[in-house]
Formats: sequence, C-alpha cells, structure tokens
Amino acid sequence: MSMTRPYVPRSGYRATPVPSQKLSRWLKLKIWWREVDRVLLLMVLALMVFGAVAVSAASPASAKRLSTAGDQLSPLYFFTRNLAWQAVGIAVMIGTSMLSRQNARRISVGLTVFMLFALFLVPILGHEVNGARRWIDFGIRFQPSEFLKPVCAVTMAWILSWRLRDPSIPVISLTGILFGVIALLLMMQPNLGDTILFAGFWFVLILIAGAPVKRLGILLGCGAALLTATYFLYDNARHRIDSFFGGGTAFDQVDLAQRTILAGGWFGSGYGLGIRKMTLPEAHTDYIFSVIGEEFGLIVCVIVVLAYLAIVARVLMKLIDEEDLFALLAGSGLTALFGGQAFINILVNLQLFPSKGMTLPLISYGGSSTIAVCLTIGLLLAITKRNPFLTRETRGLADLIGWNEQRAKGEAPFKRDITP
Repeated sequence: MSMTRPYVPRSGYRATPVPSQKLSRWLKLKIWWREVDRVLLLMVLALMVFGAVAVSAASPASAKRLSTAGDQLSPLYFFTRNLAWQAVGIAVMIGTSMLSRQNARRISVGLTVFMLFALFLVPILGHEVNGARRWIDFGIRFQPSEFLKPVCAVTMAWILSWRLRDPSIPVISLTGILFGVIALLLMMQPNLGDTILFAGFWFVLILIAGAPVKRLGILLGCGAALLTATYFLYDNARHRIDSFFGGGTAFDQVDLAQRTILAGGWFGSGYGLGIRKMTLPEAHTDYIFSVIGEEFGLIVCVIVVLAYLAIVARVLMKLIDEEDLFALLAGSGLTALFGGQAFINILVNLQLFPSKGMTLPLISYGGSSTIAVCLTIGLLLAITKRNPFLTRETRGLADLIGWNEQRAKGEAPFKRDITP
C-alpha cells in the first residue's frame, strides 16, 4: 500500500509566503456590525435622541439667562450647537468601537499620558470659568479631566491585569499612585466631582482585581478622612455640603432644581411650557433632569432612570461571559464611570446628593463632556465585542459572584454558545 510521503523542505529553501488578503471597508463594516453589541448601541443612540429633545426644551431658559444687552442668544442656540457636538460624538463612538481590544488599550494608554500632561498644565495655562480653572486651550478649548476619565479606567485595568503574568508586581499600589496624582491635580482646580468619580471607578477596579478586604477597609477610612478635610479646606465644597444638610434657601441651585422637577407632576406641563426652568441655572447641563421632570413628567424621569439601569445591566451581563481579565476590568471600570456620573447627577437633581457640577451623560448639552461620554461608550463597545460563532467555557464575572459553581453542577465542562 503506497502512502504519500510528507513534504519536508530542504535546507536553505524558504516556503513561499502566502499573500495576506486585505479586507475591504464594506467587509470590515459587516464584521463590526456582526460583533458589536447592537442592543447597547441602539439604547445609547435612543438616549442621545431624547437628549437632543431635552436640550431643545432647556435651551430657551439658558439662552435667556446668558444673553446680554449687546448679545442676544437665539432660544435654540444650545440645541443647534448640541446637534453638532452629538454628531462629532457619534463619529468618535463608532470609530472607537471599531478598534480591536489591543488597539483600544494602546490608544487609551497614549491618551492617558497626553491628558495627564494637559492636566499638569491646567493650573498654569488653564481657562477659568465660574471660579474653577478646569479648561485648557490648545487652539481648541477642552477639559482634560473629561477625556482622562475613560482612558484612565482602561489604563488602570491594563495595569491591574499584569498580576496574571507576575503576581509579585504591586499593581494595586501602582494604580493607587496614579489615582493619587490625578486626585491632587483635580483638587487644585478645584474639581471635587471628578475626583469622586475617579475614586469610584478605581475602587471598583481594585475590588474586582482581588484587593484584600483589610486594604479596602483602610482605603475607605482614608477616603472618609480626605472628604472631611475637603470640607474644611475648600469653601465651595463646604458651602454645597452645608446647603445640602441645612435644607438650602430659595436661591440655591439644588432647591430650585427640586422645585422645577416637581412642578410638572406625573405627566408634565408639556414640551416648551415649563415656567420654573426659566429661573434654573445651568438648565441645559447640570440640571437638565429637572427640566425633563417639569415638561415631560415624573413618569418620563423614571423611564430615563430605567434606561441608564438597562445600559449598565446590559454591559454587566456581557461581562459575565468574559474570559480576558483586562476586558473584564476595563468594562467594569467604564461601566462604573458611566453609571456613577449618571446617578450622581440624578441624585443632585432630586436633592439627595450635594451639588457637584456634573452633566447627565448622553442627555446634557456639552462639548468636551459629550465627546468624552461617547468615547466611553465607544471603548465599552470595542471591549465587549464578541464573535457570535465562538463557543467557549464561561468564565469572567460569573466566577467572581459564584454563578459558575451553580451552573456547572452536573455539567463538566460547562459550555455555552454566546450568540448575542
């Protein structure tokens, strides 16, 4: 019986290289559409559409408040500008979502270095608005801390993932040093709101990364001590905290926001018919949730809250099947950042949290904030992309909360098709 002998190349000969096939743009787009979380993308776009409507309702109040005798702003001034910023933000979100995990990580690390450098320059070259020096002008005025938040979350996740290669690397201490430098620079502006957001997603990251309970307790104690020191060192923070616990006055922003959100009742006064919004500062940004309550009603406010919960839950459910520690940490950190900012803003409008000067993601008007939030969502979409034809063992977040132990009883190994 004859058998075909295997081909063995002789010494000195090299195999002919196989030319790599370059994918067309259309094919790349089809692959992206197949792998991206379309449900998450559509929920985000729907929230941005509603945000455009909300800004158009709040725009007359802010335009009237900021108009002067020599410069009268159009009632829809902020609405038209918001559409332009949303268009840029959507382009950034879609472009970022097309990146691979490796490229998303590389770009995030590079942007972290650049934005950290810009943050160092803010106290020197920064532009002051309302008593805070947070913006910098490199030809285009932007707020470095807004862009630093999402890319820093990804960078910290990458550093924490080093523990898989070498458990002796003090990854928690390294990320702690990075957070400490950022917090110091932010409080020089001062910017307590973003400092709290950075602390929040950093705590979530080290919690998932497996920080010892004793160390977590020490960090919580240090955080409480620093907040107490902030109360005595920063007049603005002390004033807002005193107003929050003291009930405020009729002229406080938080009190005006609460009066505005309750003015429309359950079903609202109707689009464009709100009256209390005309006296509300920052109606198109920090307090747009109150405008929604007055004009569209408390029922719509509840729907907005549920929409944010749905986005957070959707990402967490995707992370349950995640095997890559870096992707698990990055997705969790970005979700904590997005959800934390949304719910702090909502709690401020409900007078359940001291005022922080924080926008409502995907809804509030903003330049830097809108693009930065879209960058956050784009990174989330890039990190949670899945090949729908892969079948693999379920790991990731489910391991941390003990789901796999229950799901795998009687099924070893446990396999699942992850078709979205």
